[in-house]
Amino acid sequence: MARNTDITFPTSRKEMEALGWDYADIILFSGDAFIDHPSFGTAVIARVLEKEGYKVAIVPQPNWRDDLRDFRKLGEPRLFFGVNAGVMDSMINHYTANKRLRSNDAYTPEGAAGRRPDYAVTVYTQILKNIYPHIPVVIGGVEASLRRFTHYDYWQNRIKPSVLIESGADWLVYGMGEKPIIQISAAIASSAQIDEIRMIPQIAFVTDTPLSDSKNSILLKSFEDCLKDKMALAENFRVIEQESNVYYPKCISEPAGDKYVQVNPPAHLPDFGEIDAYYDLPYTRKPHPRYKDKHIPAYEMIKFSINTHRGCFGSCSFCTISAHQGKFVQSRSQESIIKEAEKIASMDGFKGYISDLGGPSANMYNMQGKNIDQCIKCKRESCIYPAICKNLNISHDPLLDLYEKISALKGIKKAFVGSGIRYDLFLDEKGYLNESGKKYLREVVVNHTSGRFKVAPEHTEEHVLKCMGKPSFKLFENLKTEFDSIIRKEGLKYQIVPYFISSHPGCRMEDMRYLAQNPYLKDIRLEQVQDFTPTPLTRSSIIFYTGVDPKTLKSTFVERDPEMKLKQKSFFLNKK
Repeated sequence: MARNTDITFPTSRKEMEALGWDYADIILFSGDAFIDHPSFGTAVIARVLEKEGYKVAIVPQPNWRDDLRDFRKLGEPRLFFGVNAGVMDSMINHYTANKRLRSNDAYTPEGAAGRRPDYAVTVYTQILKNIYPHIPVVIGGVEASLRRFTHYDYWQNRIKPSVLIESGADWLVYGMGEKPIIQISAAIASSAQIDEIRMIPQIAFVTDTPLSDSKNSILLKSFEDCLKDKMALAENFRVIEQESNVYYPKCISEPAGDKYVQVNPPAHLPDFGEIDAYYDLPYTRKPHPRYKDKHIPAYEMIKFSINTHRGCFGSCSFCTISAHQGKFVQSRSQESIIKEAEKIASMDGFKGYISDLGGPSANMYNMQGKNIDQCIKCKRESCIYPAICKNLNISHDPLLDLYEKISALKGIKKAFVGSGIRYDLFLDEKGYLNESGKKYLREVVVNHTSGRFKVAPEHTEEHVLKCMGKPSFKLFENLKTEFDSIIRKEGLKYQIVPYFISSHPGCRMEDMRYLAQNPYLKDIRLEQVQDFTPTPLTRSSIIFYTGVDPKTLKSTFVERDPEMKLKQKSFFLNKK
């Protein structure tokens, strides 16, 4: 039977039958609505597996509260179930920093709340293992990735073991998982022995025995040790962070009860442009037809956006990007990006505006070490903090060239840069670092901004910024001076919009007062503020729980009182 081109991947038995399928090789369960767009991990994994020749079906946002028919409707997959919570950790998706339920969900049709459970990876996996105990379950995505080790859970205010232990999943793929999911699929399809699968990079699993290779492996303190002693968790994190920042990390094993959670090193970094293959797949760039004309807020935000690269070498203390995507930037080729822009320009409803041309940090495109041998020896957690590494190529010329070529394409009026920009890549306390950085700021402000230039200094006070791993506020002062000069020369009435974080570890009420009274903010309405939320596998969450910076082992003030946290935020918004 010919394939119905309106169906990207079947989500029901009827759709499977329309494709002529008796079964699926792999069935993916996700906490998000299914959108066939490269900004959504489920779509990328589905397309990658489809390219490998597998029949992939998807169950988006299954109902876990009824008779569980959604978990049975497609039957058993030939190979395995895949599970993710969506593009966000389900707890961050559900709750505010003050642990109040959110009233909407951007990744659900019509923004409806409550379509996924708390700890979605664990809930989905436990249901599947109960119904189909003999079918392997592979978990992945942000939630699984950030919870692969023992971690502090802010919402329950307790230490939780690896999600592998709680969920009962067979395998965990962490980070950007195209390579390992291809390898796991091939191994299961060929009936490989468990020991063979356990050799695959960038996966984690539970085993009965600890690693014996002391030269290439590390044994962490146990889950039970972390329950008894907060410093054990801090010491574990210190090791995990150090390994995540080196070019060739070791295998890490963590005891839990009479078992061990083994986390293999990541796959080798791809060469420049190697990830093109993942973005060049035939995405429809639309929600699944099952949603008809329903509005999905997250889709409206990203449908005309383009990812230029992955990873971030900034390593901010509160950020999960490097923990999930990695420290080393992986860039697409110019040709691949242009091809995607041309596809967008031909889409129905496109009015000439690309909403975002960027990545985790928009201006890190094509930036890497000049001498990779030096990078291999390096153990710095950040390539730019507290100072830019002399081995880092910080030229913005490749990005400027890309902007020029994208802007010249037929049908494209403007390509906005909506992603965050690291201005410490082109400015320091003295001014511009190089000519390309000077050109870049002007180009972005004049030609790639909607009129509101958004940046994230995060705070004004030096000791708080140091705790965050962010540069001095003096750089923002320079940025604002240069921004004002550019818009004055160009005759533009643009605004600079700074983002800040309240109640981050190290921040007291008086620090928010100093922030609100900072003279460089006197003409700026401070509307963009985020109350700090401790997220698994970040240094900031470890400080929040232990009161100690795992990097320095120094005591740090932490505001834990919900009322005082709200006061910090409200003081900020009502500055006088």
